[in-house]
Amino acid sequence: MRKLCLLAALCSPFAHAEVVKVEANSMMRLPASASVLRLEKLDVADYGTLLIPAGITQVDIDQLHLGREARITLVPAERGIELRVARADLGEGSQINARGATGTFEKPARPARDLSLRIESLQAPQLSIDARGGTGAPGFAGLDGGNGEEPGCTWGAAGSGANGDNGGNGQPGAAGGQVRIELPRDYPAEQIIVRVDGGAGGKPGEAGRPGAGGKSKGCFVYRTDGGKSGRAGLEGQPGDVGTAGAVTIQRL
Repeated sequence: MRKLCLLAALCSPFAHAEVVKVEANSMMRLPASASVLRLEKLDVADYGTLLIPAGITQVDIDQLHLGREARITLVPAERGIELRVARADLGEGSQINARGATGTFEKPARPARDLSLRIESLQAPQLSIDARGGTGAPGFAGLDGGNGEEPGCTWGAAGSGANGDNGGNGQPGAAGGQVRIELPRDYPAEQIIVRVDGGAGGKPGEAGRPGAGGKSKGCFVYRTDGGKSGRAGLEGQPGDVGTAGAVTIQRL
């Protein structure tokens, strides 16, 4: 019953819920019907993950707790997101993940989601944010060359094998995110780790293999020579690395 009440509360344009809890070693996805959420308490237990959909653009949290290796993962989106936290207690290895999506043969890599994070009171051995761009899609593999035709005993010579096609180039990686952080003045700078690297370029496509020449054939009167094998194609080029993002840190 409590979970049903929580889902109902999160389905208004400006949603308010008392507590959202993610159990250890599990994942929860917030409903995407509300663009702005207000939570009195968000508790993600050890090794748990809270997934925030692309349609949510602002989350206000009175009290945030992330357990050991817990994650808040932001789904990639063109529009950035604001996280405003009054009090945060972050466990060892916890992280806010705003990484872009890896490209596929059908879709290009997606950039990291831009993030504006404000934490008024912070207790944590480390504040870790990953806003790297998505890795580019790999290049297409080159087609293999066809084999040469076999010779006959009364006509023709063995056919040569066809050349393999060149592999396609990898696609470029996506851009890293624009991250703006507001933190208490006394939180140590060396405990802040933010990654905004551009995504790695896609791997080069493999070269097509050469086609084999037609095999030599012994006949009653003479012997036909075998055909020459084709040449292997060339491997494609790796994709370009995506543009790095930027980090701005302000003290409260």
